[in-house]
Parts: sequence; structure tokens; C-alpha cells
Amino acid sequence: MSDVPTMRELLGDDALSNWGRWGPDDEVGALNYLDAEQVLRGVRYVRSGEVFPLQAPMGHPHGDPVFPGRESINRTNVLDESSWDEGKEGAPAFPGGLHYADDKAEIFLQGSTQYDALGHVWYDGKIWNGYDARDTVDGMKKASVQAIAERGVAGRGVLIDMARHRGKPWLDKGETFDHEDLEAAAKAQGVEIGQRDVLLIRTGFLAYFYSVPAEEFYADFVEPGLTYSRGLVEWFHRREIPNLVTDTIANEVTKDPVSGVMLPLHCALMRNLGIVLTEIVLLDKLAEACAADGRWDFLYTAAPLNVVEGTGAPVNPVVIR
Repeated sequence: MSDVPTMRELLGDDALSNWGRWGPDDEVGALNYLDAEQVLRGVRYVRSGEVFPLQAPMGHPHGDPVFPGRESINRTNVLDESSWDEGKEGAPAFPGGLHYADDKAEIFLQGSTQYDALGHVWYDGKIWNGYDARDTVDGMKKASVQAIAERGVAGRGVLIDMARHRGKPWLDKGETFDHEDLEAAAKAQGVEIGQRDVLLIRTGFLAYFYSVPAEEFYADFVEPGLTYSRGLVEWFHRREIPNLVTDTIANEVTKDPVSGVMLPLHCALMRNLGIVLTEIVLLDKLAEACAADGRWDFLYTAAPLNVVEGTGAPVNPVVIR
């Protein structure tokens, strides 16, 4: 008999929940915290006008950082200058002689920097807000990424650089931290994690990905990250965090080191509290700029691709300092 508890046993029958908080039809969860007041609050942290796009490249020669079992983008040309070479057929002949390039791609919607739909992960047959998990069959009929795409995300963001705080270029595989560690790092950086902030956490793990062969990165695959505790979930709930953004593939340590449960924070934070998760985000250049002038807060903006019934979608978040 397995010693690993079920998700319900780990989180408890009294697990904190925001189900129904924004009505029975809600599909964006804690993003409701980011009202107009919060957007204007975020704008106040734009001071130098620096712009930082945060998406990891798709189709990088090194490969793309994806969860095991997913594949990098497969992009192919449909038309290019060679399409008009002598003897080839099928290239359009436009009046005036215009040529153009066209391409197509097969992608995992969660195969790049991306937003999870709130219905992406569940347990006990219920997704976010109590919707039936059968609503995910053949397409996510409830709590899909489309709801997030149509709403958009904007507010004050704050970056906590755990790798820098611990004096490392990147955290080790399986290295953990919790809300108390986040508060300690914030204090050391001279920034406050405020109410309803978009929380960005840098572990340096994407820099590690691009620095080593894929075989090394994926060997005994377990990422660093937040680890589950009731206290951590209460901290996120109390601070009304709308969006957790990290530079890892899974936002949390892959397997909880105490219980052995896989990805419990996806269930505790996303499925139960409606906190939106954003993964595989390039934070190194932003962190360098923040460390250089001691400003770790900014305007965070994002909108994933508008994919009908999608479980997630690529995104290029933009931070403005």
C-alpha cells in the first residue's frame, strides 16, 4: 500500500477555497483582485520606462524547456524564396511579382512561456470553482485559458530573486523555499510583497537549462521551487495574490519532498484558490536591472493567446519599470 497520501488527504477536507467568491460562473479566479485600482497602482511603479519582454524563445537551437513528455515547437516553412525556384510548382503568381514567406507550427500550448488555464489541474472530479472535471473532455468548456486571454493581466509586480538571495546562479534540483523565505528575500532586497501583487520568483533554473545538455537537465527531473504547507497556502490566501510567475516549468518543486505528492500547489493554489500560474518565464535580464538600481517592483502586464477551450497558451509577458 502506498504511503503517499491522496490530494484530499494532504490538503484536508477543510482546504482553503475561493469557490463561489466571484459567483458561480467565474473562470478567472484571483485575477478578479486586479481591478482598475490595482492597474493604476501598478502604473505608479513605472519610473524609467524600461521594457522587459519575458517569453522564452520558441524553437531555440538548444531546445525548448518543456515538461517531460512534451515536445519543443515544430516550425516548418510553407513558402520562402526557394518556392519560386525554376521547376517548382505551387507558389502563387501575384500581379507585380510579389513573393512572401509563410510558415506553420505544431506546438504544445504549454510548451513555452505560458499561462495555465484555471481548469488545467484538478482532483476529486472537480476543477476550479466546482465545475465538473468532465467539462475538460475534448476541450475545456469551463475555466479555459480563453477567459484569461480575454481579460488580460495588469498590476503591480514584484520580483523575488531566490537564486541571488542564496548566492547562486541557480537553485539546485529539488531545492525548496516557502513563504517565510520569500519574506526574508524581500526584506534583503528592500521591497515589500504587497496585497494583490503579481508575484514573480526567480530560481535561475532557466539559465541552468540553457547552460547544460538536455540530458543533464532532465536527469532525475525535479525542479526547485515552493513547497506545500498549510501556512504557505494561508499566506497566499491572506495576501490575495492573483498570479504566481516563475522561471520554472511547474511553478513549484516537482514532487513534494515531505509527502511525495506531485504538484500539490497546483491544486491548493490554482484549483482551490483560483491563483493563476505562469511558467517558464525568462527573468534573468529583469533581475539584473532590478539588482542594479535596487527597484524590484514594476508594472506587470500579460495576455496569453486567445485559444478557445485551451488548457493553457503561450504568452510574452511585458514588464515596464
